[in-house]
Amino acid sequence: MSVLERWYRQARSNPKRVVLADGGDDRATQAAEQLVRGGLADAVVLDDPDAFRSASVERAAGELTKPVDLDDPLTVAALMIKVGEADACVGGASRPTADVIRAGLRVLGTAPDVESVSSCFFFVLPDGRPIAYGDCGVLPEPDEDQLAAVAISTAHTFEQLTGEEPRVAMLSFSTKGSAEHDRVTKVRQSLAIARQAAPDLVIDGELQFDAAWAPEVAARKAPDSPVAGRANVFIFPDLDSGNIAYKITERLGGAQAFGPLLQGLGGIIHDLSRGCSVDDIVNVAVIASLQS
Repeated sequence: MSVLERWYRQARSNPKRVVLADGGDDRATQAAEQLVRGGLADAVVLDDPDAFRSASVERAAGELTKPVDLDDPLTVAALMIKVGEADACVGGASRPTADVIRAGLRVLGTAPDVESVSSCFFFVLPDGRPIAYGDCGVLPEPDEDQLAAVAISTAHTFEQLTGEEPRVAMLSFSTKGSAEHDRVTKVRQSLAIARQAAPDLVIDGELQFDAAWAPEVAARKAPDSPVAGRANVFIFPDLDSGNIAYKITERLGGAQAFGPLLQGLGGIIHDLSRGCSVDDIVNVAVIASLQS
C-alpha cells in the first residue's frame, strides 16, 4: 500500500471537519466537493466569514489579548479550531504564507514546548520512498535553537505521516569536520541542542547531502554515523538552501511534494502554494485531517 493510499484509508475511517479558507477560489470549492464525495473529510469552504461567526467564535475572539479581524476567513477558521468547531484548516491558495502563519499565531499561538513555528515539505519519491525536508518556507536564517526545533518538528511530522522511524540529517557543506566556518558551527550547535531536547531521536550532523543519502559515500565520509547513508529527514541550515532543494527535488527529481506543512502552531493549519492544484488541496487537507 502506498503512502497516499494509507492516508486516504485512515482519513475515511475517521473523517474530520476541515475548513478550506480560500472562499471564492474555484480550486477550493472543487477540493471540498472531492473530499466530501470521497468520504475523506467533512470539508467546508469558508466563503462568507459572517456565516461561520458563531457565538463561541466571537467570544473566543474577544478573549484574545489583541483584536483580530473577524472578516478575515483565515482568522475565523483559526477561531473555529480554537473553539472546537473545526479540526483543521487549509488555506493560502489565494493568500501569502505570512497571512496564514499570522492568523495561526494570533489565534492559536505556538504548541507547548515548541521553540518556533516552521514548515516542512513531505515527498514521495518516484520509487515510493517517503522523505521530508525542513525548513522550506518560514525561517530565513534560523538560529541554533530554531534549527534544532525545525529538526524535532520535522521528525515528528515524518513519523506521524509514515509510521516509520525518522533518521534526521543536519545538512551542511561540511561532513564531520571537513570544513570550518561559522555556518558549520551553527549546525553542530543545533545538533547538540536537538539531542538534549529529544534524546531518543536518531539524528546526526553535520553532513553533506551525499553523505546523508548515499550509503557508498557515507561509508567513506561518516562510517560511524547512525544516520549517514540512510537519512529520511533532511534539515537545511537556511531557507535559501531548503527552498531551492525542495523545488529541485520536485521538478527535476520527479518527487510528489506536499506542503509547506506548518509546524509548531497550537492547532493544525496548513499553507498552500498559490500555484496549487485541486489535488494538492485535497491531499494537504487529508494530511491536516490525519494530524488533527
